[in-house]
Amino acid sequence: MAERLRMMAVHAHPDDESSKGAAVMAKYVKEGVDVLVVTCTGGERGSVLNPKLDRPEVWENITEIRRAEMDTAREILGIRQEWLGFVDSGLPDGYLEAEEVDRPALPEGCFGLVDPEVAAEPLVKLIREFRPHVVTTYDEDGGYPHPDHIMTHRISMVAFDAAGDPEKFPEAGEPWTPAKLYYNMSHPRAKLVALNDAMIEAGEEGPYTDWLQWFPEDKDKGSRITTQVECAEFFGVRDDALRAHATQVDPDGRWFAVPLDLQGRVWPTEDYQLVRANVPTELPESDLFSGVR
Repeated sequence: MAERLRMMAVHAHPDDESSKGAAVMAKYVKEGVDVLVVTCTGGERGSVLNPKLDRPEVWENITEIRRAEMDTAREILGIRQEWLGFVDSGLPDGYLEAEEVDRPALPEGCFGLVDPEVAAEPLVKLIREFRPHVVTTYDEDGGYPHPDHIMTHRISMVAFDAAGDPEKFPEAGEPWTPAKLYYNMSHPRAKLVALNDAMIEAGEEGPYTDWLQWFPEDKDKGSRITTQVECAEFFGVRDDALRAHATQVDPDGRWFAVPLDLQGRVWPTEDYQLVRANVPTELPESDLFSGVR
């Protein structure tokens, strides 16, 4: 019997796994792949983005609520999930708009201030225990420059390279070298334009018109995409998992504005950039496990 394929997706907060690559994970789960999501923080400092739930008792119990939401999303996607246990950094006012040297200070002890060379150890331990063939994470600016997303990238890179080195983190288990590492490329500009235009052509309001106005073409990473996995069949599962994070998403917001059948016709893939490969590869790809199967 062939060895079961394994995929690890490393994310910053509970809800990130459902907004970035969730349909691909659901697709692979159905195919028999063992999928583990690693959540670096508990999301303790996250905002309540659903206006229907923005009330004091939710804020007071946000840590427990976000864990319960993650449990529900995990069941919907059919995945496994582990917490790394770091503390959410939050997003101070003005952080995203400021230049790096001028950004507001982060709270003491938060994930965004850890030393990635040290903080990678629990992720190395999980990689060595789970032995994934494929690892996914964020690019060098975290997909967007949230401090926890950037630190997720940093510890993922350290851990991916260290996991197979017996001299690194010797107490973290037997070495294992994953075959491939990918960055999530969740929102290339061409995708937003295509979906927005399709909605307008259908006589509806374009849900991304405002977004595209502050998304300059020189910030687009679409040219970096190497791998597009068809997964439109699982867009509904993805949306159900995202809605399970009820404090983090407005069910009436733009994330759900484009009908699933239109999404499937216009952009039926989730997209990635291959950044490490320890197996022969040929680009472009349509499968994260190309060269591994």
